[in-house]
Amino acid sequence: MTRRVRKAVFPVGGMGTRFLPATKAMPKEMLPVVDKPLIQYAVEEAQAAGIEEFIFVTGRGKTAIEDHFDHSVELINTLSARGDHDKAEAFGRSMFEPGQVAYTRQQEPLGLGHAVWCARDLVGDEPFAVLLADDLVMADTPCLKQMIDVYDRTRGNVVAVMEVPPEHTNRYGILDIGADDGTIAEVRGLVEKPDPAEAPSTLSVIGRYILLPEVFGHLSLKETGAGGEIQLTDAMAKMIGDVPFDGLRFEGRRFDCGDKAGFFEANVAFALAREDLRDEVGRILGNYA
Repeated sequence: MTRRVRKAVFPVGGMGTRFLPATKAMPKEMLPVVDKPLIQYAVEEAQAAGIEEFIFVTGRGKTAIEDHFDHSVELINTLSARGDHDKAEAFGRSMFEPGQVAYTRQQEPLGLGHAVWCARDLVGDEPFAVLLADDLVMADTPCLKQMIDVYDRTRGNVVAVMEVPPEHTNRYGILDIGADDGTIAEVRGLVEKPDPAEAPSTLSVIGRYILLPEVFGHLSLKETGAGGEIQLTDAMAKMIGDVPFDGLRFEGRRFDCGDKAGFFEANVAFALAREDLRDEVGRILGNYA
């Protein structure tokens, strides 16, 4: 088994019902934060972490994602005709080398665990990353790169984690933790969306995972959990004790872009971080103070 993390899975088959009507004909992963779609942020994070192969688990109506990452002759020709040769080179070509990207379809929306299982043959017998585009992380060192650094030491499962308010534990996968140095917490247990009164902690998993391929054996059982779906959290929980398993309190700021308010906040934060927009956006926001 190859021990280096070379492959990343992007589950993009969800319908995005929380953003209707915007997502009626457009994948939610194509929603832009400032001027870049969410899925591109996730792909760029993976590329910056050294990922070499990119696997998209799609669903109906997701062809815009494939088109976005494809070579666009029309765009190159249009920009070149206008004299925008730099833009033509930057935006007209695919972000991937030939053979680096693969697409497989999740025919039924049976949960995140099922989406990851659909990529089993493309991943093969090696560790891999999973990135959820809904979770956008602003960080000096890409979140996935921080996680791979931990994996290189532990050779086990690694999840990105953050503290959440106690009343929000029923929205996340929550860790039962053992040894904890304040940055890396040993995972002793995982509970998907527990009631606050029953949550073992307030340390939650966000949409970044590094997993060993043994997870596919558990996912193949297709056991349903919270919400009647095949939960990735449940499959990971079955690996505890068999492989090293840690949660990383990553350095950076996470935005929940599956939530309208979180998506709006991400747009504000990323706009304010850009020199070409900072002053004007700050002035506009000042009008609403």
